[in-house]
Amino acid sequence: MPRNRNLELLYEIGCLRFTQRAWKQFLGPDFANLADHHLRVIWTALILAKMEGRGDPYKIMKMALVHDVAESRTGDVHYISRQYTKRDEKKAIDDILKGTSLETEFLAAWREYEERKTIESKIVKDADWLDVDLEIREQKAAGRKHMEAWDHNRGLVEKLLYTKSGKKMWRRIQSSDPSDWYRHARNRYVEGDLKRMLDRKNNKGKL
Repeated sequence: MPRNRNLELLYEIGCLRFTQRAWKQFLGPDFANLADHHLRVIWTALILAKMEGRGDPYKIMKMALVHDVAESRTGDVHYISRQYTKRDEKKAIDDILKGTSLETEFLAAWREYEERKTIESKIVKDADWLDVDLEIREQKAAGRKHMEAWDHNRGLVEKLLYTKSGKKMWRRIQSSDPSDWYRHARNRYVEGDLKRMLDRKNNKGKL
């Protein structure tokens, strides 16, 4: 049977959910895998673009989708292993996309992201960094105190962010509560049966 590079690409993208982020080596608890990371970077980048009021959303999504795909073959490296390891991400992304229907378009997006000259590439890089801070905040909220050791390093990263919106989001993340989304969502306490029961009880007490 002849090779089908489009299907091979889709199966390889599917394997990103089995590719762990390297910092799990010394932090221990479960962290987002590579597929998880890509998903939140896309959403974060789109929000930053809206906050900035500039950037082509389609280009941003393409860059966010492809920005770390080379790690399917090179693996991820953390801030220690990066001092000893040299990876050929260009060769990896070339080989991953070679012969697929997306080759030309997504290689161009990856190169633009790596050059970091356009507003879209800067927004996506900010989103890439901010996803780390979101996850650190989640781990802290789960009671993992050793994550506080990252505070100094992440303070340095704030200075590397390209956009005003990225810096603003970084500051908000530091004092945010990861549980807010489900505490404030429509649920039985704020909209459902328990709220109605409490309302009836309170109304009876006023009679």
